[in-house]
Amino acid sequence: MKGVFISLEGIEGTGKSTQCRLLAGHLRQKGLAVTETAEPGGTQISLKIREILLSIDSREMRPVTELLLYNAARVQHIEEVILPALQRGDIVITDRFSDSTIAYQGYGRNLDLSLIASLDKIATSGMRPDLTIVLDIDVETGLRRNRAIGKTDRLELEEVSFHEKVRGGFINLAANESARIKLVDCSGSIEEVHKETLGIVTDFLKTDRL
Repeated sequence: MKGVFISLEGIEGTGKSTQCRLLAGHLRQKGLAVTETAEPGGTQISLKIREILLSIDSREMRPVTELLLYNAARVQHIEEVILPALQRGDIVITDRFSDSTIAYQGYGRNLDLSLIASLDKIATSGMRPDLTIVLDIDVETGLRRNRAIGKTDRLELEEVSFHEKVRGGFINLAANESARIKLVDCSGSIEEVHKETLGIVTDFLKTDRL
């Protein structure tokens, strides 16, 4: 079987990490080879970049610096983790990929979308997930969820208006690429979101890949 590339996206507090773990676990139980990863991260170099990007000590970081660092981390992630796994025939599930850059740095930071696209072409050589699931929730609820578990980083400290723009970016991406990107309401329970996410992935694998 050809490798399959799946990404989960969304604003802060949507439970992407939890849903990635549940999805990967279910697919492994079905006997499928799964590589589970996340951005920014996945490699030693990418994790070091992640520390810089998310540290509250990096609050003076300029938007273009942020954009370049995310792309630098992605290059390493693709070369060291994603491509080898796809070449083995694995299902790769990543918590964030290029759509996050468009939503956060494009819609959130108001950087030129054509600039983002040009840098993405260099970093990814045009790679896109086969399937992307955007977990959607209202901004206040998402941020409240993260505060409840004590999660705080540089991006989460941004104004609510920033997160609203990011959310709008994800919604626009889903509307413009409906064949690849599926929107899932994650305001319900973890189990409910998992069930809907799994249904989308199962249908995709049956109809297009298996």
